[in-house]
Amino acid sequence: MLRFFDLFFALLGLTIGFPVLLIIYLVGLFDTGSPLFIQERVGRGKRPFQLVKFRTMSVGTQSVASHLASASSITKFGGFLRKTKLDELPQLWNVLKGEMSLVGPRPNLFNQVELISHRSERGVYEVRPGITGLAQVNEIDMSTPELLAQTDEKMIVEMSVGNYFKYIILTVTGSGSGDRVKTD
Repeated sequence: MLRFFDLFFALLGLTIGFPVLLIIYLVGLFDTGSPLFIQERVGRGKRPFQLVKFRTMSVGTQSVASHLASASSITKFGGFLRKTKLDELPQLWNVLKGEMSLVGPRPNLFNQVELISHRSERGVYEVRPGITGLAQVNEIDMSTPELLAQTDEKMIVEMSVGNYFKYIILTVTGSGSGDRVKTD
């Protein structure tokens, strides 16, 4: 049932949101010259997939978890995209392709060995990663790998249609601030 909601809302979001996506893309061309950010992430079953987002950091920023990246790497437009969470919109394509869900554990990088270990112990990779979830609306990010894995496991165990919509509504109404970055 949740996969049906994923497909329906991803298709709806991409269709209705197309003008917004196009505007962000065009502004991003002027901001960084490369408005899309594509990065290999760990997916369901620990299989790699290419996550698509709008670029919020300067081109050439080191490919590390957000909490390890420098705040000075974030462009002015990128700061706006992060604050409004609009940088996540292209991931609707990942949802449509079946690589992600709207709700699930945020996909991590393959070099986040400690997080992979904690998540593996808790069965987190048995589900599709998501755009948002329990950890995100509670401002728990990848800088605390054990807590994140525990929270992801709790979300998976307690997942229901009600919780699915609850996390989406909390995200859209502004709960959570996104991944932290290092202050310079």
